[in-house]
Amino acid sequence: MRNLIFGVVVALVAGFAFANAISTASNSTVRSKITIMAPAAPGGGWDGFARTAQQTLRGDSIVANAQVVNVPGASGTIGLSQCVQMEGHADYLMVTGGVMIGGIAVSKPNETLADVTPIARIADDYAAIVVPADSEIQDLDDFIEAWKAEPTGFSFAGGSLGSIEHLVTAMLAGEVGINPSDVNYIAYSGGGDALSAMLSHTTTAGASGYNEVAAQVEAGELRLIAISAPEPVEGVDAPTLVEAGYNVEMTNWRGFVAPPGITDAEQQELVDIVTEMRDSPEWQEALVRNSWTDTFLTGPEFEEFIDQQQQEVNAIVEELGL
Repeated sequence: MRNLIFGVVVALVAGFAFANAISTASNSTVRSKITIMAPAAPGGGWDGFARTAQQTLRGDSIVANAQVVNVPGASGTIGLSQCVQMEGHADYLMVTGGVMIGGIAVSKPNETLADVTPIARIADDYAAIVVPADSEIQDLDDFIEAWKAEPTGFSFAGGSLGSIEHLVTAMLAGEVGINPSDVNYIAYSGGGDALSAMLSHTTTAGASGYNEVAAQVEAGELRLIAISAPEPVEGVDAPTLVEAGYNVEMTNWRGFVAPPGITDAEQQELVDIVTEMRDSPEWQEALVRNSWTDTFLTGPEFEEFIDQQQQEVNAIVEELGL
C-alpha cells in the first residue's frame, strides 16, 4: 500500500512538473535569451540605447541573457533589411526610431517599417548643435553668421543621411536663407566616429543626440550652441532653436520592432518584456541619466505613430530636396 501511495505521489509530482515544463517552454525561449540589434556602429545613440536595454533586462532578471549585435549602415536600413530576413524569430529585437524613418525617406530601400512587427516606442531624445570648445563661435548668432558667410565650406559632422541631425541642419539652413542642398553635411555611420570628427576639428561643427555629446560638453571639450527640443530642457544650458526664432523642432524617438512572421502571442510577450524594462527603477534612472523623455507607446497607437511619422518625414525630405 505504501508503495502504491508513493507511486501515486511520484506520478502526480511528475505530472505537475511536466505540465509546468510545457507551460514554461511555451515562453522560455525569449525569456532565456534575446538578441538586440543596434542598426548602427558602436558608440552612437542606438548602440547606447541597446546596451542600456541589455543591462536593464539582465540586471532586473527580466530575461536571463540579452546580447547586443551591431549592424551599421545607411541610417539603419541595412539592419532593417536583416531584421526582415529574420522572419519568424521571436527572440530578436531591433532598435529603431526617427533616424530610420529619415533613412527610409532619403534612400527609399526595398524594406520599410511596415515590413516588421511593431513592439514599443520607449523614449525620445533631441539633436544638439555643437562646436569645438576652442572655436571662435560662441553662440547661435555667431554660428548662423559664420555659416551664412561660407555655406558650402562650413561643415557638419553627424549621423547617417536622413538622420534627425541631418534633417535638423537642413531645416535650419532653409530657415536662415541657405539652400538645404548646399549644406556640407558629412555623414558617419556611428556617433563615435561623428564625435571624433568634431573633437579633432575635422568639421566646423556637429549635430548629434544630446546624450552622445553631453559628457564632452560638461568636460569643456565641446560648446553647446542649441538644441532641437520643442521647449527648454531642464539642466541643459542652451536655447532651443524655436526660442531663437527658428521654426525647427525635432525629437528622435527610440523604440523596438521585431521580425515579421511572429505570432500574436509572441509579439505580446515581447511587448510585456519591454514594458517590464521600462517600468523598472534601473530604466527610470537611465532616462534621467541620458536626458531621455519617457514616451512609452505600444499596440495600434504605436503602429499609427510610425505611419504618421513616415508620412511627415517623407514630406520634409521632399520639400528640402534631400
